[in-house]
Amino acid sequence: MFGLKSLKLPITLGVLMIMAVIALTVGWVLLSAFGASADRGWAPLYWTLLPVGGAFFFFMLIGVVTYLTLSVQAINLNRRQSNFIDSVTHELKSPLASLKLYLQTLSRRRLSEQEQADFVRFMLDDVERLDALVNHLLDAARLEHRVEDGDLEDIDIAKNLQQCVEVVCSRYRLPTDIVKLDLVPCIVHARAVDLDLIFRNLLDNAVKYASADPVVEVSTRPAGEDRCTIRISDNGKGIPPSLRRKIFGRFFRRGDELEREAKGLGLGLYIVRTLVRGLRGTIRVRDREAGTGTTFEVTLPARPLARRSLVTPGSESAAKETRTA
Repeated sequence: MFGLKSLKLPITLGVLMIMAVIALTVGWVLLSAFGASADRGWAPLYWTLLPVGGAFFFFMLIGVVTYLTLSVQAINLNRRQSNFIDSVTHELKSPLASLKLYLQTLSRRRLSEQEQADFVRFMLDDVERLDALVNHLLDAARLEHRVEDGDLEDIDIAKNLQQCVEVVCSRYRLPTDIVKLDLVPCIVHARAVDLDLIFRNLLDNAVKYASADPVVEVSTRPAGEDRCTIRISDNGKGIPPSLRRKIFGRFFRRGDELEREAKGLGLGLYIVRTLVRGLRGTIRVRDREAGTGTTFEVTLPARPLARRSLVTPGSESAAKETRTA
């Protein structure tokens, strides 16, 4: 349901609605009495109380609509939290069951050195999965009680994105050339950990939800003199327009939790949106310009570093520079 702070609004609204009902009932009785005596000089008071009663009735309508909205939000939050519990249970149970199976096999059977090395690698993957799960939960919890510690610094978005690409591709054991970079260096005054969380989550989603032959495109461009736009695109199935606002909510994931193939808790984009807003930026979701897929567009306060572009071989910008040379 609602958190402790969120309960203040519906409780206050409920008390005010009860008071309005009492006042409206008393006013209705008085209006009936004064209406019956209107011919005996009570007409001015009658016509004064009538609009007051109408205002109370209008307030009641607003209160009912607001209370209904809060109830729908509570129901949706309950559904997402139930989804979240299913997701956490699945994400914890799968690697733990895998670790248990590998350890039991190692303890009961004699394996070759190659098999032992493979088992150790698989177990390390499961441990990393559990570590990522715990870190995700801790990151989301920190956002609820965020305290600025003042360790802001000037960060080159282009270099930060390159590092994030290497980390994400290493996690999925994919070559870095599946990510096409077209980066114009821009300086953002922020915490490095915040930018890492933003771009690693977006790149992780792009790789995770890309097609079987994944292609991820990352570009940065100055947006005026004091802002920078970062676009991260994938070639997956895309996101329907009706869900493009909901995906940033806590615990939101599409479909039935127990039938999903993609891993996750539904917290990544919630963390991304919260951090982007904290940096006074914006984030938008669009269709990929060419073919199927999704583009996440992040705009942050920044200043350009240079006109020179950082590109990877094979990207469009590299081709243009080669033709120019």
